[in-house]
Amino acid sequence: MDAGTSRSRNRRGQGELLRQEIIEAALRMLNELGDDEALSLRAVAREVGIAATSVYIHFADRDELVFAALEKSTTDLLRDLEQAEDNAGKDPVRRLRARLLFLGSWVREYSGLYKVLHESTLNRRMHLVFKEELSTRATAAVQACMDAGLAPADDARAVALDLRAAVHGAVSIRINEPEADLPPLADQIDRFLVKLVGLRIEHVF
Repeated sequence: MDAGTSRSRNRRGQGELLRQEIIEAALRMLNELGDDEALSLRAVAREVGIAATSVYIHFADRDELVFAALEKSTTDLLRDLEQAEDNAGKDPVRRLRARLLFLGSWVREYSGLYKVLHESTLNRRMHLVFKEELSTRATAAVQACMDAGLAPADDARAVALDLRAAVHGAVSIRINEPEADLPPLADQIDRFLVKLVGLRIEHVF
């Protein structure tokens, strides 16, 4: 909706609908900005076509809105990661690899949201508790490979943390240094799976 465009008042009972519209607008703007501190509630209100005071009815301040937006984004990401794993079949290695490859494709599409979710100062100001589920599911995916005898028995949580750190580093370089001469992300992910998880090459490829 163009800035300055007015909208009709939501009918009674549609307050939640407006709240979701505000969140969706914030998500679009955060992805464009890549910086939560550059977002203003007034700008979000203009995007939705409402008065700024209507935003404050649902969110006390910018951090509360950004938190809600990132929570929704993460919930959607978790759903899509699960779908990517299911599409890969039952083999735990293929499922883990599909998970990481999807994460790479998601970051390409939502690089601004990725920066806010993982690189912003919001992480120091607030506890983004919803991010913990990403860690929990990553650990479960690594543990499944170990339980199947396809990866050496180890502390799955520690291995998953190393793997996530490597993948996040790989995608972060691509966002912050777009001119860097890098190999295909899929090739790096395969090496991470072999070197960090201990998967055999024949299981990865």
